Amino acid sequence: MEWMYLVPALPFLGALILILFSAKIGRAGVIAVGCGSMGLAALITLVAGWQFLQSGFPAYDQHLWEWVRVGDFSIGMNLRLDALSLAFTFVITFVGWLIHIYSTGYMAEDPDFARFFACMNLFVGAMLMLVLADNLLLMYLGWEGVGLCSYLLIGFWYKDPANGAAARKAFIVTRVGDTAMAIALFLLVQHTGSLQLSVVLERAQTLWAMGDPTVVWIAFLLLGGAVGKSAQLPLQTWLPDAMAGPTPVSALIHAATMVTAGVYLIARTNIIFSLAPAAQSAVAIVGAVTLLLAGFSAWVQTDIKRVLAYSTISQIGYMFLALGVGAWSAGIFHFITHAFFKALLFLCAGAVIHALHHEQDMYKMGGLRKSLPGVFLVFLIGSLSLAAIPFISSGWYSKDQIIWLAGTTAQGSTWYAWAAVLGAFVTAAYTVRMMLLVFFGQEKTHVHHKPGPEMMIPLYVLAICSTLAGFLELPHTLGHFTWLSDFLSPVLPAAEVPHASIAAEWGLQGITAGLAALAIYLTWRLLNAPFPREAREFLKSGWGFDAAYDLLLVQPFVRIARLNRKDFIDNVYTGLAVMTRGFHRMMSATQSGILRWYVLGVVMGAVLILSVIIWRHSM
Repeated sequence: MEWMYLVPALPFLGALILILFSAKIGRAGVIAVGCGSMGLAALITLVAGWQFLQSGFPAYDQHLWEWVRVGDFSIGMNLRLDALSLAFTFVITFVGWLIHIYSTGYMAEDPDFARFFACMNLFVGAMLMLVLADNLLLMYLGWEGVGLCSYLLIGFWYKDPANGAAARKAFIVTRVGDTAMAIALFLLVQHTGSLQLSVVLERAQTLWAMGDPTVVWIAFLLLGGAVGKSAQLPLQTWLPDAMAGPTPVSALIHAATMVTAGVYLIARTNIIFSLAPAAQSAVAIVGAVTLLLAGFSAWVQTDIKRVLAYSTISQIGYMFLALGVGAWSAGIFHFITHAFFKALLFLCAGAVIHALHHEQDMYKMGGLRKSLPGVFLVFLIGSLSLAAIPFISSGWYSKDQIIWLAGTTAQGSTWYAWAAVLGAFVTAAYTVRMMLLVFFGQEKTHVHHKPGPEMMIPLYVLAICSTLAGFLELPHTLGHFTWLSDFLSPVLPAAEVPHASIAAEWGLQGITAGLAALAIYLTWRLLNAPFPREAREFLKSGWGFDAAYDLLLVQPFVRIARLNRKDFIDNVYTGLAVMTRGFHRMMSATQSGILRWYVLGVVMGAVLILSVIIWRHSM
């Protein structure tokens, strides 16, 4: 475990090497550094995780150096490995490594090959810093780091103005949440005198009673940061546009890194949310509403990547719902299964897009199960998990647990459970629609080339993980689960299930399975049925949030900026620029290139200096 610092350090080092020496090491060197640093980080994570499990300690702290000291306030560059950070670190490094390997084939013909891997390494390093930090300031450094890297990667193909606009949108929208989180950190320092996570959470329990206004405000501000990074209502608008980046970037952002940061933040600060029931209920409400809104939007998309983007927003909504009802380990369980099957689906979509010469419109695809049988097989496995098909998919185990606990925990509600059930129906519907449009029917686009082994091997590995990940958590007794829950128990409290029955649990599972089967049947029968154009466009636009924000926020701000364009503040800076240019012209006039003027200048300077010296001595 003493090598734990290498887990975030190796991707950062890889990024630095690629930035400075990519021209000298060539394409093979770029692959070795980019993929090798991620592979070593994943290997060290496995070794450190095994040692952690063998040690029996609840946490392992590693002090690297003191970062900030102001009076009694001190922040170190320190790392903390516990059950929660280990789960996230394993997923980030392992899935990230597979995505890097896949990228060697997907990005092989891109002229900015080295820049891509440098940004990817930097992105993963920032996310690892976020989850391994033992204090909130270091976590915030990683938090802002993934925001910066998302800007660099979403706008990777920057020559297209639309890509630059998508990158700026992601950066600006997430800054709204980041500002809320920063205010929460200031309040925590003011009231607890520390940003050390263990100290903050310990003092919170003694400082504040249940429902204290201060802790409620802090919890809501932390929730603001979480909804920004995790693209939840009302800051979900940036994520569908983030599809402008290369597909491996979409897989990394949506599966293992940036969008799960909000889930990690809420889970890590669970004590604060437990002390603020209103904020915890808001987490559940945000999750329930978001999973439905995003699910219906995914139902009408025509771009295969945008279907998966809205699907990610919806599945993160399930995680928020679980955290909001106190089913902490269920939310983390769904994070793990989702990371595998969503990375698989995005990379499969990338393989399809790559094979069809960058075609993303599903209505221009079709019949690809014959041309791309390997991709069809693994895409089917990922789709089974996303649709939560009972018993044979990991997504069913994690999603069904959330649906059950959403209605039975002390903080849960029947309304939450039925919202989750409806979301499962919609998920199955848009997943089957995507499968039918892409892989069945008549082939409409010629397959230019099939993906090579560097793209297919990560898909097969992720398909295996997507199938087996569901067995990380199994029912133990009514309302209680074992393995993963037991592993996370030192960090996350167990869900409280005061009223439950076996009949109700099996009944809800039967309803969920029946609705999934109904969704498959209806989608198959009504795939080409007419749909009202206005309703389709409204859902396709994400329920009009972009238009509303543009009307209510963007346009008024632009008008005010234009009215205020020639205020006196601008005159100050304009005056400084004019003065600087004037001095520049005066100084440049002396550089005439005529030797006699230079000699005259030296003589006049010498006379002036001597005159001053004589004058000073005569005083």
